[in-house]
Amino acid sequence: MLTSINDLLIDKLGPLGPLYAVAILGILLIAVTLPVMLKKRADPFSKLQGNARPAGGTKNGLPDKKALRSGKKNAQLDKFATFLEPKTEEELSSSRLRMMRAGYRGRDSVRKFHAIQFILGILFLIIGVIYAIIASTTDEVTTTKLILAVLLPGAVGYYLPVYWIERRVQSRQEEIQNGFPDALDMLLVCVEAGQSLDQGIIRVSKELKTGYPTLAEEFEIVAQEIKAGKDKTSVLRAFSERTGVNDIASFVTVMIQSQTFGTSIAEALRVYAGEMRDKRVMRAEEAANKLPTKMTLGTMMFTVPPLLVILVGPSVYDMMELFKNFRL
Repeated sequence: MLTSINDLLIDKLGPLGPLYAVAILGILLIAVTLPVMLKKRADPFSKLQGNARPAGGTKNGLPDKKALRSGKKNAQLDKFATFLEPKTEEELSSSRLRMMRAGYRGRDSVRKFHAIQFILGILFLIIGVIYAIIASTTDEVTTTKLILAVLLPGAVGYYLPVYWIERRVQSRQEEIQNGFPDALDMLLVCVEAGQSLDQGIIRVSKELKTGYPTLAEEFEIVAQEIKAGKDKTSVLRAFSERTGVNDIASFVTVMIQSQTFGTSIAEALRVYAGEMRDKRVMRAEEAANKLPTKMTLGTMMFTVPPLLVILVGPSVYDMMELFKNFRL
């Protein structure tokens, strides 16, 4: 019976018919299993065991990984927390930091990212399998090409969210870096007008919403954390870590040192704002100096060939006609 099924699959789908059948069967099993796992009820004994543990989410002096991933919202994602999140606390914190730098500050952002990554990988893999089946039935394709046609779309779908996050982090950091000198100038004006640093940060967060919304959002978070009563030093350090921009890290260091040694904040802001303006001008000059080098390749590709055709073409044509006359 197995031999007849194998022969039937080879006749219908080609030499890789059994492999296609196994792949389709695996996809169907995944599609059937996921809804069952999502509707699975929690074991009441596990709740009793969780309540019996000591406060602080520790067990035998070690951090409880389940306590780090527990949450009241998105219970469906909680069931797959160990699958959709890194295993260690360091990897989890770094993933959360990367998502925060990309602008996704939800508590389930890491889980949603890995869920989207998994879904896109499976979806593109299914598309690759369908394409491989259609290509094998129409034309004779080698085994290597079929495997690449299946695996490459899956890899693209899996790494597409990673590329999106990296591009978003880069664009946000560029926007913050470009708008930070203007924010420092406004903050300096507020401090010199008699406002405190906290009031100046609130004012800057309101004024920057139109031009630099990302930077305004970060300043608003700093203002809200200071209003909540957090230590200003820890708030500024979190601001630097959350953005990942070197200019803001230097600014935070200057502010902490000014607060520690009791120096004038206005004077420190004036000096640092001047440095940031000079640094922005230097970045603009650097980009302008790179522009001729980048335009050289395009100029040679799209300008030199037409010029050669216009200038040398008639001479070449005349020489060819002259050679024809000599042959005659």
